[in-house]
Amino acid sequence: LPVRVIGALLGVPEQDSDRFVTWVRQILEFAHDVDGRQKAIGELNDYMRGQIADRRLNPGDDILSHLVTVEVEGELVPEDVILGEAALLLVAGVDTTWSAIGSSLYHLASHPEDRRRLVAEPELLDVFIEEVLRFYSPVTMGRTAATDTEFGGCPIAEGDRVLMNFPAANRDPEVFENPDTVDLDREKNRHIAFGIGSHRCAGSNLARLEMETALRVWFERIPEFECANPAAVEWAGGQVRGPRHLPFTFPAKKVRG
Repeated sequence: LPVRVIGALLGVPEQDSDRFVTWVRQILEFAHDVDGRQKAIGELNDYMRGQIADRRLNPGDDILSHLVTVEVEGELVPEDVILGEAALLLVAGVDTTWSAIGSSLYHLASHPEDRRRLVAEPELLDVFIEEVLRFYSPVTMGRTAATDTEFGGCPIAEGDRVLMNFPAANRDPEVFENPDTVDLDREKNRHIAFGIGSHRCAGSNLARLEMETALRVWFERIPEFECANPAAVEWAGGQVRGPRHLPFTFPAKKVRG
């Protein structure tokens, strides 16, 4: 679902989805493979250059077409900026959202009481989505220190790279009551799963819409399901965290749609 949504926004062919999946995973999940990551970035940029060249000749109703035709202060947007925007949309808009959807299904498959309550009380879906974002926090971001400073007794020099641990912040007991529990009745949930301040994720509302759509349709068709083998669940590491192998079982007679 996230791949198709971002692909539609960019106006690229749907049949290229598998290529996007490979590039996104190589860039984010297998970042320790430096050569593979650079290769994926190069292939992605080459692909997008071809798409940009096509939009200059055949503009359509998509984001790439807008970026190649819009002017900023009387100047067309440079191609390297367009490439950066396209890569950001694809990489940031795909892996994070499918990780959040996967974490939602993982939780529901292993917590039948929450799953059955959501089926019976669909109005709680928005609350559940925010709790999943807080509890499973799919993203950890890095920043570059702008000035010399100190935090918690640790000196940080200008130019140092700092890892912003959003998942830890979202389990802060000084902010959240019972932080290590998914609570479908949680009223105060000012999580920072999408970041905070000027760098807050621009696609946060799109991600929420995709999660809501995916879970609503899933419940309509498969209200009862469970994890077939918890030991077989595999999680992605690196900058984005979410389940990548999640075997389910469900009673066929209860599948609808």
